[in-house]
Amino acid sequence: MPAHLSARLYSLALTLFLIAFALPALAGPFEDAVAKFANDDFSDTEEAIGVIAGSGNKLAFPIISALQDGRLMADPDSKKVYVTDADGKSIDAASGEAVASVPDSASAVRLNNRLRRSVDAAIGSLTLQSPDLGTRLQAAQSVFKSHEETALEAVDAALAKETNRSVKAALGEARAAILLFKPDASEVEKLEAVATLKARGDQDALALLTGMGDQPALVTKAAASAIASIQNSLAVWSMVQNAWYGLSLGSVLLLAAIGLAITFGVMGVINMAHGEMVMIGAYTTFVVQEVIRSRYPGLFDYSLLIAVPLAFLVAGAIGVLIERSIIRFLYGRPLETLLATWGLSLVLQQAVRTMFGPTNREVGNPSWMSGAFELGQITITYNRLWILVFTLAVFAILLAMLRYTALGLEMRAVTQNRRMAASMGIATSHVDALTFGLGSGIAGIAGVALSQIDNVSPNLGQSYIIDSFMVVVFGGVGNLWGTLVGAFTLGIANKFLEPVAGAVLGKIAILVLIILFIQKRPRGLFALKGRAVEA
Repeated sequence: MPAHLSARLYSLALTLFLIAFALPALAGPFEDAVAKFANDDFSDTEEAIGVIAGSGNKLAFPIISALQDGRLMADPDSKKVYVTDADGKSIDAASGEAVASVPDSASAVRLNNRLRRSVDAAIGSLTLQSPDLGTRLQAAQSVFKSHEETALEAVDAALAKETNRSVKAALGEARAAILLFKPDASEVEKLEAVATLKARGDQDALALLTGMGDQPALVTKAAASAIASIQNSLAVWSMVQNAWYGLSLGSVLLLAAIGLAITFGVMGVINMAHGEMVMIGAYTTFVVQEVIRSRYPGLFDYSLLIAVPLAFLVAGAIGVLIERSIIRFLYGRPLETLLATWGLSLVLQQAVRTMFGPTNREVGNPSWMSGAFELGQITITYNRLWILVFTLAVFAILLAMLRYTALGLEMRAVTQNRRMAASMGIATSHVDALTFGLGSGIAGIAGVALSQIDNVSPNLGQSYIIDSFMVVVFGGVGNLWGTLVGAFTLGIANKFLEPVAGAVLGKIAILVLIILFIQKRPRGLFALKGRAVEA
């Protein structure tokens, strides 16, 4: 045999030997870890997650992410593992090469609760050094919740590079959560971890401290002190949260009651149809949004700004029509006025049912009224915050109108002494009509605001009419400042009583307290003085 032919045969044999035996032996830790997913063993899967997360391989995140979403497929026959996408494409998890199809014998890698925590921690550690600030912050929070020991190295590495203060604080808290549960962490490290969680001071920190199990005596003592401190802090924040809920409810009550305070104070009319003016304002908002959705979708964020003046005009015009056609014939007859307006409220409700149907109507939130933000340990929603701001703005505008306009001067004159105002040439019937229209218009814009936090239905106004009367009577008939104080007082009192007595008993307790208060001060908190008493 020629020498050159013999050499070629030797090289071919060596190559075949390397392909068959040597190259598989050279497979790295990453490939070995990927292969363990095909063993269908929870211990092997957990070990594979740790190795892959710390490998630094570019395929690590797609593999762990697919495992989390149930898209990691393993074939027990060939020991091959595949990453599948929603669009049907697949790759070999070990090499990253595309594959035509996944074998029929392959199935999704199984997870239990412990493995899900490991996966969350791995995802967090893999994204801790993302260039995106929000991704890094979310990853740090994910590691904090899972507090898996395997993520400690990644957290330390991210801490060394991090420059953003918020993310650095979140990483420090994640590191503290890991060390608190790490069996071989030193006592000093655990004490520092307890101090970090105490500084965080929220429910998540409290849960970690109460569930950390047996610890050295000093750590247990420090944890007990931290738990007591956090519980006291959370109790204070709970009171602040209730106060905010009370202010939010108070702003709603003020919006619903402020128009009633005007008509009740100036005209002495018990308008049981006032709630239906609120309902009309809410349905005006619905109609405006429907038109914008169908014809001018780009204007949706401005829908409420468009609805406010329209709701005021529609409800105000209906209010003037009611006063001119019904109310003006019943002055001085409070029982007949009450019955007439109650019947009118039923007519208006049925009219709305006929036009729009009995079911709730959807009114959307503009982008600037959606979502919430954290302030300390309380959550503030943007829609409630904007309603509070809107209510105070309406109150300020109404005060300015009453003080600086001719109509406001005439309204105050009629409120204080109707006969004297008439003798001075003021057309009291004209003032009555405009006053009723103004009160109804304000109720209409209250409906715009309430459409963002309540169901828009024919019964919307009935939910607020009784509370509105309580606010007006408690604050003082005809006094806007009394209405403001009364609304916020009742709102806050209601929210503090609810956790103790429940929603229904809380309202009953508020009603009883108001009755007792009126027995003592029949004219409310801020009674009108002087000639107004003659009415």
